[in-house]
Amino acid sequence: MIFLFVSSIIALGGLGFLFGAGLAYASKKFSVEVDPKVELVQDVLPNANCGACGQPGCAAFAEAVVAGRVAPNKCTPGGSETAQRISDILGVSGVEAEEPRVAVLQCQGGNKEAPDKFEYQGINDCQAAMMIAGGAKACKYGCLGLGSCVRACLFDALHMNDNGLPVVDEDKCTACGICVTTCPRNIFTLIPRSQTVYLGCVSQDKAKAVKSVCKVGCFACKICTIPKVTPSGCIIMEENLPVIQDITHEELYEAAKKCPTKSYVIRIKQKVTEEQKPEVQEKKQEEVKQ
Repeated sequence: MIFLFVSSIIALGGLGFLFGAGLAYASKKFSVEVDPKVELVQDVLPNANCGACGQPGCAAFAEAVVAGRVAPNKCTPGGSETAQRISDILGVSGVEAEEPRVAVLQCQGGNKEAPDKFEYQGINDCQAAMMIAGGAKACKYGCLGLGSCVRACLFDALHMNDNGLPVVDEDKCTACGICVTTCPRNIFTLIPRSQTVYLGCVSQDKAKAVKSVCKVGCFACKICTIPKVTPSGCIIMEENLPVIQDITHEELYEAAKKCPTKSYVIRIKQKVTEEQKPEVQEKKQEEVKQ
């Protein structure tokens, strides 16, 4: 009995040793060498795994950038500081961070401006709502207001307002693009932070069709493109929507003011010159009267 017990222990020990030796050999034989730079690059990344760089995650981005398949400046959340640190690790120079961008919602049709065509009672998810007759919003281009983008944001840069629209906190937004891919209506986009004015509508419909479903929708009146408003041609019409050609032109403010439905959104207030100040204008008018 004791003999059987001891022999069993020896047999199991021998098998354990053989299997262990086999695994050790296999790990060395089939091991894949990892460039130490990959770990260094990954350490300087935000590790949000947002996918803004086009890779499935930060680990994949680190491997791709070390292999030379991706530029060091493709990590949007990391910004210029991360791009510089990656460049230092790789020993390259002359790599500049891409122009900072920010997410914006191209829809201003909230509960007050754009009615629903029926009352939706279902899963609190925009993609699910789209499966019921294309969504409750009467405007087929408008925001469904269920906040899927807010829940998807990794940086707490979105919240829903009282009017049923998501609002971007630009101080927190990293332009990762998750809201862009999450929205089934495709009304989020990334624009340069230097862009002063953008169009808050994506509707391709015209006058009557737009007015019947939204008070602030663009109905292709073309006022913003006429030479009297934008003589430089900084806005042109493409199909039924105006397209901004010069994102920082001063004429964009005039276009926003002239828009009959206020479809433009002013992100950055217009700089007022000394001559444009109200008190200066009043003084000039008094001088003319005298």
